[in-house]
Amino acid sequence: MLRLSPIPCALAALLLPLPCQADDEVPQRVLVTGSRASQLGVADSANAGTVSQKQLEMRTVYRPGELLEATPGLIVSQHSGEGKANQFYLRGFNLDHGTDLRTTIDDMPVNQRSHAHGQGWTDLNFVIPELTARLDYKKGPYSALDGDFASAGSAAMTYSSRLAQGVATASVGGHGYARTMVAASPEVGKGHLLYALEALHSDGPFVHPEDYQKLNGVLRYSQGFDNNGFSVTAMAYRGKWNSTDQIPLRAVADGSLGRFDTIDPTDGGNARRFSLSGVWRKSATDASSKVSAYVIRNQLDLYSNFTYFLDDPVNGDQFSQPDRRVTSGVNASHTWHAHASGVSSDLTVGVQLQNDNAFNGLYNTRARQRLATTREDHVVETSAGVFAEHHARWSETFRTVAGLRSDSYRFKVRSDLAANSGNSRDQQLSPSLGAAFGPWRQTELYVNLGSGFHSNDARGTLTTIDPRTGEATEKVPGLVRSRGMELGVRSEIIPQLQTSLSLYRLDFESELTFVGDAGTTEAGRPSRRHGIEFSNYYKPLKWLSVDFDLAFARARSRDFAPEGNRIPGAVEGVGQLALTVDQLGPWSGALRLRYFGPRPLIEDNSVRSSPSVTINGRIAYRINKTMKVELEGFNLANRRAPAIEYLYASRLQGEAEGSDDIHFHPIESRSARLTLVKNF
Repeated sequence: MLRLSPIPCALAALLLPLPCQADDEVPQRVLVTGSRASQLGVADSANAGTVSQKQLEMRTVYRPGELLEATPGLIVSQHSGEGKANQFYLRGFNLDHGTDLRTTIDDMPVNQRSHAHGQGWTDLNFVIPELTARLDYKKGPYSALDGDFASAGSAAMTYSSRLAQGVATASVGGHGYARTMVAASPEVGKGHLLYALEALHSDGPFVHPEDYQKLNGVLRYSQGFDNNGFSVTAMAYRGKWNSTDQIPLRAVADGSLGRFDTIDPTDGGNARRFSLSGVWRKSATDASSKVSAYVIRNQLDLYSNFTYFLDDPVNGDQFSQPDRRVTSGVNASHTWHAHASGVSSDLTVGVQLQNDNAFNGLYNTRARQRLATTREDHVVETSAGVFAEHHARWSETFRTVAGLRSDSYRFKVRSDLAANSGNSRDQQLSPSLGAAFGPWRQTELYVNLGSGFHSNDARGTLTTIDPRTGEATEKVPGLVRSRGMELGVRSEIIPQLQTSLSLYRLDFESELTFVGDAGTTEAGRPSRRHGIEFSNYYKPLKWLSVDFDLAFARARSRDFAPEGNRIPGAVEGVGQLALTVDQLGPWSGALRLRYFGPRPLIEDNSVRSSPSVTINGRIAYRINKTMKVELEGFNLANRRAPAIEYLYASRLQGEAEGSDDIHFHPIESRSARLTLVKNF
């Protein structure tokens, strides 16, 4: 266990303000020291909020994707190698690698549509935490500005355009961990040139080392400020790794396999991401405009083996899912601000255009060598979204937001099997309405209604022949509607305490489900979720803050089926308790406890996953004005718990036949990382 004495408060250990500060000239980004900005009179629902750079710095994250856990009720996990996209859980969903959680960075989509491995693939390994200036989150389909994948929630990250000081870091840790990063933003001409370089290596605690190698870079030129100015950004990321995929519980129970062992040591992958993007903003007294554009090149070679020798007892069941794509798009919006007769309002209209040109496939492989082709496809997916959203403040205690969004999708697939080729289209109209009452006695009430959607894999909209079996199969719709409703309350009636409570319901016409033996997502049964979320932020002292969040959900399929109505993997309860110390002389730190509740693993609920509780901590000491040292600890109690669990059939080498079993990926064992931070 990490011991924090002789530090005055033996609780905590996270963050000192990392030197990488965002521009503070824009009012909504001015930080009140150590406190969370009030959302009273600002947020449209009880479950929308903003996490500042200061608060993100205070988090202890094992991997970049865990920055999203700053969203109350969101769990970020991993079931394979570190270079692979994370697994996400929110509002009773197992979101797989990003379905129904829309994620963007500087207006660029992170979710990848019609991806080789899973719909909505969200790889956040290219994110550099020190550059993340802000995280804006929403939950539920209540905003016309968000489109595809946003029904459970959305998370929008914003990078800094300039840093208060340059920063260089060097980190070493257990399990072969090493990282270095340098970033600065010198003045160039009339603007600033932000640059950042990152290099990382990690083996993890696994018998077969992950050997995760990452190189990452950002170059941004900007002029002006967030409300009036422009920026142009280039990003480049390369990662390669070995995977220890989930392993069968029976092999660990009989001692033939260790918890951190692997069955197929040749699993793993290579990923590359290159992007060029630009954002332009102009604001005046009565109007504001914003235009952004991007081009993203993503490449992935992924090798997985979840069933071992079930289908091919000789060569094994490893499969390859390469994906090559160029994603391009333009977002444009204009807002009119009006003030008349005691009523103030904002009307925003906008358009979002996106095109994905992807080449992907599914192949049988052995030790990463191709044996046979299951399918090869060229996918062109084009979408146009038009939206309007009207915010009105009718009085000091009543305001509304009404939105309407229209989306049109065109799917074009050229498959190696002619029967699965062709063109298809789909459209979706998504209205939303919200009202906020208050504040009275520092308390507001919210009512939200809305309709959203997620897109299905383009190949599914045209596939008539299952390429694995040769049997006829039904096409799926291109867009699937969701409907949500929510009642919420937000209060600051108790001094220094911010509390929000919400009750919600979310219906889907079709659930997206990950299929382990195929490594893909497929459209499933209609579903309904009810849930309650309770979030608190308490700052009793200038140097101490407490976060306490709980979320519970009930997820069921809405149609009848003899196998049952539970939704495998649907999370039922999550929570976190965090104590954060800052400005206590040269010391700062945090201690964070995370609860990841049980899930049904099969429709009849006869097999369930086990819950887990983990504790992470961080302690920092500022040596002088330009240097500090940090110590992070992960899984401090060294819990032997699964990070993720599935139930499906597999066969080990030497077994006569396959058998259903729990397959799990373990939480990494206790480890520590030491970081030296130097400002310049």
